[in-house]
Amino acid sequence: MIKVEAIVREDRLEDVKEALREIDVRGITVSQVMGCGTQLGYTHMVRGNKVAMNMLPKAKFEIVVSDEEWAEKTVDAIVKAAYTGEPGDGKVFWYEIDHAVRIRTGERDKEAITPAPDAKPDEI
Repeated sequence: MIKVEAIVREDRLEDVKEALREIDVRGITVSQVMGCGTQLGYTHMVRGNKVAMNMLPKAKFEIVVSDEEWAEKTVDAIVKAAYTGEPGDGKVFWYEIDHAVRIRTGERDKEAITPAPDAKPDEI
């Protein structure tokens, strides 16, 4: 199992969600976060004073997939959907997950991250 974490521009949230939906990735967690990367934000004028905006709003996606093939598809979809070509587009990280448990059923590991057999489409 592999966990994919992506930090992207807030305005690319819907594009990334749609890209993930198109490749049938399920089990997505999205958080609103603040941060800065190598660009260290930007400055702008407020009432005649320069103000540094170094903590910018971002969207953080967290997704666990079953194998390396799904991880590659997921990362490629995120990168394509989040790309603007400007500083601040974000980063994607992925790493191995050793274990998972679906609390409701007790299923473990890969079975815990696949859609439950009794799940309705609107629950997936």
